[in-house]
Amino acid sequence: MFRPVIALLLTAGLCCGPPGSEAAQYRQLNDRPIIGILAQENLPKDPSPHGTSYIAASYVKYIESAGARVVPIRINRTDVEYVKLFNSINGLLLPGGDVNIETSQFTQTAKTFYKLAIKANDAGDYFPVWGTCQGFQQLSVLTANKNLLTHTDTEAVALPLSFTPVAQTSRLFRHFPKGLLHTLSQENITGNFHSWSLSMLNYSRNANLKRFYKVLSTNTDGKLEFISTMEAYRYPFYAVQWHPEKSPFEWINKPGMAHSASAVQTSFYTASFFVSEARKNQHRFSSKDEEEKALIYNYTPYFKSSDFYFVQNYYFD
Repeated sequence: MFRPVIALLLTAGLCCGPPGSEAAQYRQLNDRPIIGILAQENLPKDPSPHGTSYIAASYVKYIESAGARVVPIRINRTDVEYVKLFNSINGLLLPGGDVNIETSQFTQTAKTFYKLAIKANDAGDYFPVWGTCQGFQQLSVLTANKNLLTHTDTEAVALPLSFTPVAQTSRLFRHFPKGLLHTLSQENITGNFHSWSLSMLNYSRNANLKRFYKVLSTNTDGKLEFISTMEAYRYPFYAVQWHPEKSPFEWINKPGMAHSASAVQTSFYTASFFVSEARKNQHRFSSKDEEEKALIYNYTPYFKSSDFYFVQNYYFD
C-alpha cells in the first residue's frame, strides 16, 4: 500500500550519489575491504561429502559485486582465533539459512562476533554488521536476549516495502535513487523466504530492541505486521528480513523470486551501502600471506542445481 511517507522519501532531496557517501567525513577510507561471512551447519536436507558447514555462494557474489573480498568465518573455532579474525576483517555478514538461532554453532559464533563488534564500536572502532533473513532474526535475539519471533506465512513471497517515517533519514536508504525507493514501495521485488518474523508488537514491547533499532520498513502476511528492515541507532548494524542477494544470483523457480531490473538494482545498492560502511574500518591482516590464506578464493564453490535454494555452496569442515 502506498503510504504518505513515501512522498517524503521522494521529496526529501535524497542524493543519487554513491551509497554511504557520508564516509567522506572519515580521514582515510579502506579501499580494500574484506567482509567476513559466517558459515553454518549444513541443512538436514543437504548432507554433503564436501564438509559439515556451508556458505551459499550468492552471499559471496553479493559482497564481491560491491567491491569487497570475502573471508569465510568457520564454526567450531576458538575464541582466540575469532578475536584474531575479527581484528583482520572490516565487517560481518550473517546470512540466511535454517539453523536453530538459540543453540546452533552458528548462533554461538554470531554471539562472539556480536559482542566484539559492540565493544569495538564503543571504543570508536567503526565495525559494521549486516544480517539477512536468519541473520536479521539472529541479531534480534542477540539484542533482546530472548527469542521474540512469531510464525508468519512468508515462506515464498515477494513484497513491496512499507516504509516508516524514519526511513527518509536512515543511513541505509537516504542515498537510494528516488525512483528505486518508489519502486520498492509499490512493486513485489523483495523476496521473503522465512516462516518466522519479528512482529511490530513484540518489538514495541521489548525495551532492548526499541532502544537499539529503528524500524525502516514493515510488511504483513495478511494477518501480522512484521519488521522487514531495521538499523541500529548508535551502531552500524543493519538487518533485512528479505533477500537482496537472491535476485542476481539465485534461480530456483519459486514464488518470491524477483529478477527484474529494479530487484537487481536493489541488490546492488544494499551491497554497495554495506561495503561503503566497511571501508570506514581499518582492520588489517598481519601479512599479505595470512590474508591470502584466509580468503574465500582458497575454496571451491560446488554447483547444486538451479532448482535448489542455492545454485552454489562453499563447504567447510
